[in-house]
Amino acid sequence: MTRQTAIRLPDETYERLQTLAERTGRTATYYIREAIEQHLEDLEDIYLAEQALGKLKRGEMGTQTLEEVERKLGLGD
Repeated sequence: MTRQTAIRLPDETYERLQTLAERTGRTATYYIREAIEQHLEDLEDIYLAEQALGKLKRGEMGTQTLEEVERKLGLGD
């Protein structure tokens, strides 16, 4: 299933997108979808990391050393 959405782009960005689409024979929609999919995971990672950092600063979670993790996973030599 796919959903449709609308976005507003600055004129310069719109023109760049149209030029790219024309030069490559792909649609502007293709490039918009590609850009979102490529960057969405990065944005999710950033926000999750910021949440974890906030919890760490508030003392709601702690850290473990590499040695502690290896020992818990049975990876020590």
